[in-house]
Amino acid sequence: MGYKSLAECVADLEKHGHLLRIKEEVDPYLEMAAIHLRVYEQKGPALFFEKIKGSPFPAVSNLFGTLERSKFMFRDSLQRVGQLVDLRSDPIKALKNPFKFAGAGLTAFSALPMQQQLFKSAFQKTTISQLPQIVNWPMDGGPFITMPQVYTEDADQPGVMNANLGMYRIQLAGNEYIKDQEVGLHYQIHRGIGVHQSKANAKGIPLKVSIFVGGPPSHPLAAVMPLPEGLSEMTFAGALGNRRFRYFYDDEGFCISADADFVITGTVQPGENKPEGPFGDHLGYYSLSHPFPLLKVHNVYHRKDAIWSFTVVGRPPQEDTSFGALIHEITGSALPQEIHGLKEVNAVDAAGVHPLLFAIGSERYTPFLKERRPQEILTIANHILGKNQLSLAKYVFIAAREDNENLDTHDIEVFLHHILSRIDFSRDLHFYTQTTIDTLDYSGEGLNSGSKVVFAAAGEQKRVLSVTEPAGFRFPDNFNDHHMVMPGVMAISISPYKNAAETELLVSELNLQLKDISLEGLALIILCDDAAFTAETINNFVWVTFTRSNPAADIYGIGAFTKDKHWGCAGPLVIDARKKPHHAPELIKDAEVERRIDRFGI
Repeated sequence: MGYKSLAECVADLEKHGHLLRIKEEVDPYLEMAAIHLRVYEQKGPALFFEKIKGSPFPAVSNLFGTLERSKFMFRDSLQRVGQLVDLRSDPIKALKNPFKFAGAGLTAFSALPMQQQLFKSAFQKTTISQLPQIVNWPMDGGPFITMPQVYTEDADQPGVMNANLGMYRIQLAGNEYIKDQEVGLHYQIHRGIGVHQSKANAKGIPLKVSIFVGGPPSHPLAAVMPLPEGLSEMTFAGALGNRRFRYFYDDEGFCISADADFVITGTVQPGENKPEGPFGDHLGYYSLSHPFPLLKVHNVYHRKDAIWSFTVVGRPPQEDTSFGALIHEITGSALPQEIHGLKEVNAVDAAGVHPLLFAIGSERYTPFLKERRPQEILTIANHILGKNQLSLAKYVFIAAREDNENLDTHDIEVFLHHILSRIDFSRDLHFYTQTTIDTLDYSGEGLNSGSKVVFAAAGEQKRVLSVTEPAGFRFPDNFNDHHMVMPGVMAISISPYKNAAETELLVSELNLQLKDISLEGLALIILCDDAAFTAETINNFVWVTFTRSNPAADIYGIGAFTKDKHWGCAGPLVIDARKKPHHAPELIKDAEVERRIDRFGI
């Protein structure tokens, strides 16, 4: 059976050696996050902080820190829920194999939410300032809730079955927020809460928001699941947790999750914003301060013996990486069934998820021709870029399954080698300009604004990628150290970025310098601030390259041309992945705090 509460989950993890108690008082300003990060890096246990400076409540983190622990928590329901998602995508499977899917019916019953006013008696009231004021990174604008479940209802179709439950960070204090009366509600584009706020604004009414923290682990997981259209997060939480989502409405009409440890209720008035942030985010950089919706707090509820739940995000991998691995376990087959011809898709975690997407599709448009070229996979790429949060992808690399039946999108180097050895840079790059990108990505022209590019490769191998630099390779002035990252990819340190005009000049000089050199084995040149760091690991390479570049502005080429509005190049592609003045600063740990937490022996 599923957990009835977060406390029950904590006890179960401790019993089976998956949880470590920290009994000494810990400072929520940077210390708790530093301890969490150090333990996560070691693939360590969940952490229970018994005493938090300034708060009467304990806290837990790193629940989902390893895929092994996540699967342990859902050991009674994971397989049946996977079947349920599978059936949602392809219900005919149950008719073909009714005995295999017999358990799905019982799981579906657990998915039905349960409303019961008797649950009210379990809650007491507190204030925002009594909650753990956890600050994760030195430049953060204040304390944040990092594991919230933000609940809103549709003004046109009220009720739990049409509600949205999402994980959108909440700033508890700092900036211009009035203490205990206001908090910041941050959500990125293409989120369900945005639809609900738009409908409330159109009616000129405040949006009612309930923020749940804690509860059974199925609840926060449901809040981040990319669920099939029409499947409620509350029903999924019940199915995954083997326990129906229990709720009631308080005297002011706010929905309260009866199993949550904490619930903050409040309203967002149409057009009322305040600066929110900065916040150290999952791309490995700060998201900066911007106007976001202001939540006026009505009540703060908590259960007796409540446990605060939090996580720490930063440059991947982090705990949300393990979240993603568990999500793939559950829904991995769903998306390919929704997009015809798609075989596999992977939002590359090492590059911050949204900046880089790998996909494999079928190429069957012209099987009667001897030579294959990207056709069907371009249609699939367009479909991917129109699909929910996948639409935020900035770089999409897509290959044809027919060229290698064993190709795997999770093997970064092998997948890139496959693409770069087959792609025709004069034909197979397809740009989308002046479009939307992830809110947390500052590589574009402004907030939510940038470009995308599709790298499509199908057909026979066109080049043998070299493991060494081309013979006779020479650098112009301002070009410094260089390293081969992998076959066919070179990182070059050059002088710090000044402006686009100077970059154009540098690339022109590089073109002149390389015009008489054979570049057949070189596919990609990365201009960067530190070539040694970029080439040190494949994860460094994808993080630097795809988080610090805006395709339309930062892609150049040797022998570049434009024909019929199509841009291409004859020689290697050049990506300027240097830090730019408009980029957000990267996350750096506080050295003094790191020394201080050595006392825990972690």
